[in-house]
Amino acid sequence: MPLVRIGLLTEGGYPYATGEARLWCDRLVRGLPQHEFELYALSRSAEQEERGRVVLPEHVTRVWTAPLWAPADDGRTYSRRERRRFADSFKELVRGICSGDPEPDSFASGLYGLAELAREQGGMYAALRSETAVRAVEAGCRASGARRSVQRAQVADLLDFVDELERLLRPLSLDWYEDLREVDVCHAAAGGIAALPGLLAKRFFGVPLLVTEYGVQLRAHYLEHAADPPGPAAGGAAPRPAVRALLAAFHTRLAAEIYAEADLLTPGNAHARRWQERCGATRDRLRTVYPGMEADRFATVGEDPDRGDPDTLVWVGRIEPAKDLIALLHAFADVRRAAPQTRLRIFATAVVPGYLADCRSLAAQLFPDEAADAVTVGENPVTFEEIGGPEAPTSAHAYGSGRVVVLSSVIEGFPITLAEAMLCGRATVSTDVGAVCEVIGGTGLVVPPRNPQALADACLSLLRDPERAHRLGAAARARALELFTVEQNVAAFREIYLQLLARGPARAEGGVPFEQPLEARVPGHWTSPSWAEPGAASAKSPGAPDAPGAPRTPHAPDAPGTPGTPDTTTTTAKEATV
Repeated sequence: MPLVRIGLLTEGGYPYATGEARLWCDRLVRGLPQHEFELYALSRSAEQEERGRVVLPEHVTRVWTAPLWAPADDGRTYSRRERRRFADSFKELVRGICSGDPEPDSFASGLYGLAELAREQGGMYAALRSETAVRAVEAGCRASGARRSVQRAQVADLLDFVDELERLLRPLSLDWYEDLREVDVCHAAAGGIAALPGLLAKRFFGVPLLVTEYGVQLRAHYLEHAADPPGPAAGGAAPRPAVRALLAAFHTRLAAEIYAEADLLTPGNAHARRWQERCGATRDRLRTVYPGMEADRFATVGEDPDRGDPDTLVWVGRIEPAKDLIALLHAFADVRRAAPQTRLRIFATAVVPGYLADCRSLAAQLFPDEAADAVTVGENPVTFEEIGGPEAPTSAHAYGSGRVVVLSSVIEGFPITLAEAMLCGRATVSTDVGAVCEVIGGTGLVVPPRNPQALADACLSLLRDPERAHRLGAAARARALELFTVEQNVAAFREIYLQLLARGPARAEGGVPFEQPLEARVPGHWTSPSWAEPGAASAKSPGAPDAPGAPRTPHAPDAPGTPGTPDTTTTTAKEATV
């Protein structure tokens, strides 16, 4: 018998072959074979589903999936009475979103009212895209006390927001909840929409809710929509200001409700913890749990401190504006003038094509006499390479190619590449953003962001003092082995699961929404209405095909998957100084 039955909730990650949360979830599940896991996954794109799922261990007993990207029209229309119920609940939700100083429970009241309606009557696709919904949003934007940023919303803004809101509220209509009702703990691998099914299971069934955030979803939303409108290479135009304001308000209210209702929140660093506290989380329900990495992958490099070129600086990560390679290239130009033998090797785990082209162009301008985009390593001071190439088949080989690793970001969360460099025993120079100082803990040099001169000076200080670089690298490896391994991560969650189980679930007894026998379950609904005729429908087995219009797809846990290529970079944020 398993010790704990865990419902693991994900969005765009595990068990798919791609996704930011895939790696740590897979390590967690495999590290706790004594527990039983059920996966409830929201997918983000058709491409993600086409790439398949990772091979799952035997103690993953069930997998439910549902797309957030595909239309979910189940053909359901509401009666006049149901439309009135929808309108009342939706107005409450919109009031909570639009008001600058909303009534305390308006958002929650509307959210749970819509959830009950979806449970009883099926999906809300048509209702959420109806004229009633658009007029409710318009009224909320025009009401006295509405946020100034939404008061001038135009018809196009209202339509765009309602369209996006239908996608965000799609989890309300899923038929996962009778299964979630039976788990001991709901563990959301992220905040936001991923945690919404767990929030409802907590609300209506009393199932303990654990929420882990290694990158705060609310903050990620702000960063995504605060940027300048993307160009064609980035995939289209940014939402209009009023739409951005409405979406930000929705995510803010949802985060506050999740933080208020979760039994325990496990941020991945102090920066994420502060965000959660500012959004209403109380300290007695917060516990920092650092992400875990496979230290064995970096052991060969980490145990050989003399490996690598002492005159080479190494950068590893996703080539995108948040990583500020422009500042790094300017800093390296200063390094090169003071130490002409120095080289910079840039290893990409992923790229934003337009930004990569800008970096190559700048490198060519800064080093006009040398081919900055040459293919053969050693022909130039700056090279752009990929992890998996002949010179760096793994990220460990990339870190091991030099003695000093540089992080130049202006935005970070938990800097995975920095922790990997520490496991490799490399001395590091980093910018003071995100959780950098929390991770470094005095074992590396930290400089202000957007300051090429400070970055260059720090790099030169380590290049000119190999003994100091060696000491810092050894200390960094010892710190990483103590704090950032899979073993410590799994041990922390093992203890947390047992603690939540020991508290005893506050299971609702009778007279609570969704209190129906399991035999009454109908695909596409949380449970059958009390008036359903016996034998009219039966529970759906995990391996059965979806009925037409069913909002989710079940999979057998041992279905063949296609392992994906790990993407060890993250884009989030925190800070400190050395």
